[in-house]
Amino acid sequence: MTGTRAAAFAVVCLTAGSIGIGQSPAPSATIPGLAPPSKRTDGCLPSGNGYLRARIRGALTLDLDWRDAEMECDGGARPDGSGIRVAFAGPLRNDGRRLRMVFGIRASEGDSGHALPTNLTVIFEGEQRMFATRGDDRCTIDELRQERVGALGGSSRAYRVVARGFCTAPASTLAGDERIVINSFDFAGHVVFEGTQSKGTL
Repeated sequence: MTGTRAAAFAVVCLTAGSIGIGQSPAPSATIPGLAPPSKRTDGCLPSGNGYLRARIRGALTLDLDWRDAEMECDGGARPDGSGIRVAFAGPLRNDGRRLRMVFGIRASEGDSGHALPTNLTVIFEGEQRMFATRGDDRCTIDELRQERVGALGGSSRAYRVVARGFCTAPASTLAGDERIVINSFDFAGHVVFEGTQSKGTL
């Protein structure tokens, strides 16, 4: 990943461990070490068939239905090497606020699978608000497919990632004073891996 895509992915690397438990997260653009949110407008996937749907209940009631042209997506290996990470950012509002969802999935590069443990972080950029499961035992990917796309040569390997799943326990703010449950979700995004393929090492 290079350029604006790398800047966008830097934002989604925020996890519950990035700031102390009990602290309120700062706006994503001001968290030390993180790049400002990207303002790309060219959609999610070159093929134009990315999407994210999610049903959120609890402290917030939201039914998301994002289409390719109105969102951004990025992904790659999880920083600790324990799987893949897929991130989505919804429409950018005039006041700079937007919703971002980050899925950390225990799956190897290129693999398909079922019943995969998944960590989920929901970030409300510009609102000092973030919800996280802080573990991958609260959400599950029912079905995952990774479809190779783009050029087959070189050190970069890209996949279209299609998944559906649900959460059985809530994601909470770092202070623990608000909770949401993502009852269901399904998405199509992408991941890009650099360097030596790590498939089969997880």
